This record gives sequence, structure tokens and C-alpha cells, in this order.
Amino acid sequence: MRDWLRSLHDADRQAVGLDHMRVQYRWPVGMPLCRSLGDGLWVRTSLPSNRIARVLFCVQQGRILVLHGFIKKTQKTPPDDLALARRRNREFKK
Repeated sequence: MRDWLRSLHDADRQAVGLDHMRVQYRWPVGMPLCRSLGDGLWVRTSLPSNRIARVLFCVQQGRILVLHGFIKKTQKTPPDDLALARRRNREFKK
């Protein structure tokens, strides 16, 4: 996750951080910022570079755990990205 964030341009990274700050200080929040995917939620970030990022996270014991992030290329969340986030979520629960 950290490598993905560092690969973004400064303005894109700032937009992702701002959305996470909104989630952190206004939890629980709903659409258009967050939407449930079952085991976790996604944050929709419109990047200044006209792309959309997805950051999958969960909330455990009052903490927001960022599980996975990627640039959206299709309408649906790719199954591999969703599976990776769910696997990381299970690892944190142990």
C-alpha cells in the first residue's frame, strides 16, 4: 500500500490523504465517499489527474485499517484486488 501511494503524483497523494482525513474525522460516513463491500469499505477519490482511486479499508476496534489501494479502470472492483483486501483483513483479525 505504501509503495502504491508513493507512486502517485503529489496532488493525487494529497487528494487520497484528504479523503482519508474526512473518513477518520466523520466516521461513519456514507455515499458518495464510502460504500460497503461486505467485509470492508471503499473510499472514492477523484484524483486531480482525472483518474479515480479506490482505497479499501476496514474498521477494527475503533481503528481504520487501510488494506489496499488501486486506480480504478473498470466499473466493478476487480476480484483480485477485492480478494487481496479481504485476505489482509483476515490477517489483521488474527
